[in-house]
Amino acid sequence: MTDIDVSRLAASGRAGEPTELAGRARRFGVWYYAETSLRSMRAYLWTVVAVGVGQPLFYLVALGVGLGALVSANGQTVDGVSYLVFVAPAVMVATIVAAASGELTYPVMAGFRWRRTYYGPAATPVTPAQISLGHLLAVTLRFVAQAIVFWLFMLAFGATSSPWSWLTVPIAALSAVAFGAPLQAYAATLKRDGMAFNFVQRFIVMPMMLFSGTYFPLSTMPTYLQWIGWISPVWHGTQLARWASYGLREPAWLVVVHVLVLVTMAVVGAALSCRFYTRRLTR
Repeated sequence: MTDIDVSRLAASGRAGEPTELAGRARRFGVWYYAETSLRSMRAYLWTVVAVGVGQPLFYLVALGVGLGALVSANGQTVDGVSYLVFVAPAVMVATIVAAASGELTYPVMAGFRWRRTYYGPAATPVTPAQISLGHLLAVTLRFVAQAIVFWLFMLAFGATSSPWSWLTVPIAALSAVAFGAPLQAYAATLKRDGMAFNFVQRFIVMPMMLFSGTYFPLSTMPTYLQWIGWISPVWHGTQLARWASYGLREPAWLVVVHVLVLVTMAVVGAALSCRFYTRRLTR
């Protein structure tokens, strides 16, 4: 709310008693902080829109139509489908996971150290755990919106052939949270940035994108490198997205494993994040 809105609400006599407002904050603190985070994103809204629209467009044109045309020139397919159909759901997952590395590193550091935006809400009945989960919820909603845009581009390019392709949206968002929640927890432990986030980008995010079967089947890589994909949320999300997008032949038990790995990473990461936020904001 703006200052004018608050003044009008107070003048109307409908603002509520302090104990009532404190009770609402304790009950809905996660949603309150998520709203605050979403409102703060308006400062770079056009950047978010440009990335959300530009990434799927450029990736699908360059990798799907450009490189895909070379792969399909002699009637070649990948996993029994065109390269465009093969690569589109994987790139969708990879780009949204990459967005998590941006939204859950420097903004977390800003909340604790640079802008200290966490400390104001922490002085209210909103708990540090609610602040942590509210931040995560806000960026998750952004991931969902970004995934929807990407999926619509996939439909427009004919890059999906299954009526269940819409499932790629929650799959991509879950993959981003599975990577982002532990990253948020890690960022909450840092007292100074230094080279920590650069290290994450260069030695975790980039190898994860390149060695998780995004641009080619993981089975084509040497066995001694395949383990990178096995522990990567990008690979688990990619396999699920391909299964939903064009019917990748995946055993039912392995589909369950993919889901369990992503959910476990997300839950453990969120729990650790709540713990570390509470430790730092209650000192």
